[in-house]
Amino acid sequence: MFFKEFKTMLVAFAVLLFSMLPSYSGDVRLKLAGTYPVKHFGHGHISNMVDEINDAGVGITMKYFPASQLGSGEELVEDAIRGNVDMVHAFIYAQSDPRLEVMNLPAMFPTFEKMQEAYGDANSPINSVLAGIMKDLGLVYLANIGEGQIGIVANKKPKDYTGFGDKGMNIRVWSSEVAKMTVESLGYRTTTMNWAEVFAAVQSGVVDGAICCTAEWAYTTFAVAGVGKYYIPVNTHIEASSLYASGKTWDKLNDAQKEAITKAANKAASAIVNSAYERNEGFIDQLKEAGWEILDFTDAERDAMTDHIKKNVWPKLESTIGKETLDQVMN
Repeated sequence: MFFKEFKTMLVAFAVLLFSMLPSYSGDVRLKLAGTYPVKHFGHGHISNMVDEINDAGVGITMKYFPASQLGSGEELVEDAIRGNVDMVHAFIYAQSDPRLEVMNLPAMFPTFEKMQEAYGDANSPINSVLAGIMKDLGLVYLANIGEGQIGIVANKKPKDYTGFGDKGMNIRVWSSEVAKMTVESLGYRTTTMNWAEVFAAVQSGVVDGAICCTAEWAYTTFAVAGVGKYYIPVNTHIEASSLYASGKTWDKLNDAQKEAITKAANKAASAIVNSAYERNEGFIDQLKEAGWEILDFTDAERDAMTDHIKKNVWPKLESTIGKETLDQVMN
């Protein structure tokens, strides 16, 4: 009788110990949805991130779906909230929460160095605010990636491109009220359009140009296809993307799995940012070689544009983003 009871106790104790161990069985299968095209340099870094997670020995098998195979950036926010995708690499649009317009704040980071400092620090105001908003939406912030400032791709030369009067041009903006206000404050007429429509619209002349791109995107998307003639580095916004996870998926992972994903995500984000600056300078030269004219600004002209945006756009941001959120970021 004693032996049977002792044996039962041993079995129960073993079961208890086993249940306390993390599950590294490899049966955790995750989907990472991305919007980078395969030819974009960032695709390689994200692929390396996936390999690192799969090789971490924590029981995760992750599959990467790039180039918007699982949906646009707008769609992926909603899918991650619902738990239809486990992890996302894309720009996070504000249709789910107007506070996400913080990702479109104009003239916040006028130099690459300031952008790198803010986006690369997980505890910076912009990243802390973004993490809090994502948490409210049922998402988990992993990393913020800033590739650099964006410019305007155009088929024709705007009137007085350094001033603030009517440019005589209609250009595309993405789905952001803040971006629309900013571009219109510079004297452009605007048409809101998602990224999938931009190339055809510029090529056909439906719009005169688009605010959309770092120099690399301008060259690889437009110049190599013979579309566009001018690049205007207004640098009003950041070409950015975020790595984030579905809260529903995250709650099912153990600590070791969460740590492996977080570590790999931050490594990939840092690698993309660090290589972006050098690439940007090289692509300006390639645009020139392709016959494009770069309509650049002097330091004084850029300072005047920054002051103009702060005076004419920033006072309107509180009603769009909310005073509390805006104060956090501005601090």
